[in-house]
Amino acid sequence: MTVNIASFMQPPNAILRALGRRLNDRRTAAELTQGALAKRAGVSRDTVLRIERGDNIGVEPLIRIAIALEAADEFTGLFPKRDTRTLDEILASQRTRQRVRPKKSTGAGRV
Repeated sequence: MTVNIASFMQPPNAILRALGRRLNDRRTAAELTQGALAKRAGVSRDTVLRIERGDNIGVEPLIRIAIALEAADEFTGLFPKRDTRTLDEILASQRTRQRVRPKKSTGAGRV
């Protein structure tokens, strides 16, 4: 995943507008009207119109629309799980196991 440093400096409303444009592109590429997408997503046509305009519609309707556009898997990369192990745990997991030698017999069972 490539991170653009400029995206961290954008205000939320600019991010919402860009998201709305991308959603509109996906919808038109899928040859869906706003009404058809709304019906498929279980939201109102006004909700689709508002998100495409760059308005804040809330997370659940956005997820419903993403599912309808077969883009829900893209949410998994939004907040990836971080490695929360300690440095000692990380180093211990990277150590290679040494070969174990068999025990030498003591000769106790010989005749």
